[in-house]
Amino acid sequence: MRYLALVVIFVFFIACKKEKKAAVKEEVSKEAIVVSTTSNYPDKLQQIFDAHGGVTNWKKMKTLVFDIPKPNAREVHTVNLQTRQDKVQAPTYTMGFDGSKTWLLDAENNFKGDAVFYHNLMFYFYAMPFVLSDDGIEYGAADDFIFEGKAYPGISINFNPGVGTSYKDKYYIYFDQETHRMAWLSYSVSYRSGESSDNFSYIHYNDWQTISGLVLPKSITWYKTEDGVLTEPRNTVSFENVVLGKDVQPNTFFNKPEAAVFVEGKVQN
Repeated sequence: MRYLALVVIFVFFIACKKEKKAAVKEEVSKEAIVVSTTSNYPDKLQQIFDAHGGVTNWKKMKTLVFDIPKPNAREVHTVNLQTRQDKVQAPTYTMGFDGSKTWLLDAENNFKGDAVFYHNLMFYFYAMPFVLSDDGIEYGAADDFIFEGKAYPGISINFNPGVGTSYKDKYYIYFDQETHRMAWLSYSVSYRSGESSDNFSYIHYNDWQTISGLVLPKSITWYKTEDGVLTEPRNTVSFENVVLGKDVQPNTFFNKPEAAVFVEGKVQN
């Protein structure tokens, strides 16, 4: 990914707990995983891409639009998949990325988050696994992730320093051995502190829809953790009215409106 960057060098052990809870076991191996002879991606990752409709088909797409329902309204996210310009529209605020800077239109201060952090965040969660085909990514081996007695093979994601706004983030992707579809995403965030963290969040990917021949999430579910062990679902985000196609929005669509302001995020060292 050009704008979401992460580094993965860590050892993470977790003990088993009660039945129906997840025993988490993650460890980076020093052994590099095998890279496919027919692509720039590891064999395992290529299988995941294929199970989701093919990375070649993904790279032909130009624009992605989806809605995220909120308690009192909904956000409409529009992304240029080639330039990664984006725009998030809600009834009381709008934000976007014009290709170089993030802007925010929010005269009444209704948006309580960090626009630099948020403007493309849900896109990256939604566009898994295909965003893992972006430039600047190094792939590594990972021990299986165990959930309710089932093992999910994993791949670690390593981003080069200077790539994106938070290259010290850590990510793991895990997949179902039978379907080869993505099943879990494990990640830690370094954006606000600027330092790597072993505090991991977990998203379950198990609800899919087919859009323009590509298998993409219909919803994703974050899980609660207790002493590093997954316990129960915490919250689910749904994606509705999805449009994925080869038409493109004009650059002016992503430009800062006159009444909006450019916003700055935390600078990584």
